[in-house]
Amino acid sequence: MLTEDDFDAEEMSYSRLLLAVDDDDDESSRKAFNYACTLARTFDLPLGIVSVMETGDMNIFQSLSPDIIKSRRDDIYHDLNTYVSKARAFGVKEVKPLIGEGKPERVILEEIIPDFKPDLVLLGSHKRRGNLRIGHVAGEIMREAKVSVIIVK
Repeated sequence: MLTEDDFDAEEMSYSRLLLAVDDDDDESSRKAFNYACTLARTFDLPLGIVSVMETGDMNIFQSLSPDIIKSRRDDIYHDLNTYVSKARAFGVKEVKPLIGEGKPERVILEEIIPDFKPDLVLLGSHKRRGNLRIGHVAGEIMREAKVSVIIVK
C-alpha cells in the first residue's frame, strides 16, 4: 500500500490536443470546444478538431444518393470550419480540421488518433432528460483510447 511518502507530484504536460465535436449536439460540443481552446491557447498547443459523418444513421436510399451524401459532407465541412475559425479568433495559433466518415468511435480510435497523434482527447457529455451523461461514442473512446481522455460537462 502506498503512503504519503511513496510518491511526489509530477508535472503533466501535453503536446497535442484533439477535440471531437458532434454535429448533432452543439451544446456539448461547445462546452468541450471552449475547454479545448482554453488549454490550446494557454499552453500554446496544436489543436485538431474532428467531426465524423455518421454513415450508419442513413437509410439505404440516403446512402446511395450522391446528392444527399454531398449535402451532409458539405454541412459537416461548414460546421467544422466554423469551429476552426472561432478557435483561431480565440487565439489558438495552430488548428487543424479533421473529418472522417463511418462509426465515430471507430474512425476516431482507428484513423484520427493514430494519424494526428494527440496525447489528450476532449469530448463533450450529452444531456438526456435533463441529466448529463456520457454518450456511447465518448464512453467507447474513453475506454479504448491509448491516450488521456477528458469528458467535459
